[in-house]
Amino acid sequence: MISALPDPSAEAASEGRAGVARLAFERSGPRTVVRTALAHSPLRLLTPRNHGHAAWAYTSSFGGGLVDGDHLRLDVDVAAGATALLATQGSNRVYRSPHGCRSDLHARVGADALFAWVPDPTVCFTDARYSQTLDVSLAAGASLVLADVVTAGRSARGERWAFLHYASRLRVAREGRALLDEKWVLDPAHGALPARLGRFDALATVLLVGPALASAREGLAERVAGLPVKSRAEEVISASPLGEDGLLLRVAAVSLETLLSTTREWLSFLPGLLGDDPWARRV
Repeated sequence: MISALPDPSAEAASEGRAGVARLAFERSGPRTVVRTALAHSPLRLLTPRNHGHAAWAYTSSFGGGLVDGDHLRLDVDVAAGATALLATQGSNRVYRSPHGCRSDLHARVGADALFAWVPDPTVCFTDARYSQTLDVSLAAGASLVLADVVTAGRSARGERWAFLHYASRLRVAREGRALLDEKWVLDPAHGALPARLGRFDALATVLLVGPALASAREGLAERVAGLPVKSRAEEVISASPLGEDGLLLRVAAVSLETLLSTTREWLSFLPGLLGDDPWARRV
């Protein structure tokens, strides 16, 4: 269940904040280490130890969420042969923001490296305006796991699809050539969101690219293709091949709990690639 937090003060909301962070991962013997972890407020970076060979990092922000005028940028470099996980310490809460706020992730993944970006869901409160860019550049042989989840908001408080604007831009390139470049927008100016989204309360995109994920992609594609078509199903799922070594999965679910159960099952291969389970400490 998403906990309800008080709205930030009007003074904080009117000021806005700019935060920039830089992360760099590199291979050191059999393990990956964090070479650089620099962050400017309101961004924070945490780099906990784990029992695997991959390096982990988590982002968070002072104040517990984004307020009006915030602009966060995170630059990530994963060196050749490294394995890195980047996630968030909690949900990405977006408070009321008349002028809007945004976050941008720019990642460069070196040859034969693996980068996993698996943040917690984005939760837009009533009257929030939010946009994000996820921009990933892959070298030859690099692999990418990416998950992006957005919810209807604080439905328990009557704030279902009550935000003013949500936009997400996803760009992935392999050796300078575009593999995926898309933008999708949820905005009541195009029609009332509760009516357009119907009974669905959460949406997700999961992207798997690269040679390290070949068996996972094959298994997921077969599983989704074999799903029965049901009237009033709790989830609507699609899977589309992307280039020669990519798979794009999408799901709309009637609840966030249902959606997270599905996406965690899809990513159940990830602990094996990392050498440790990033979700084990959070259940």
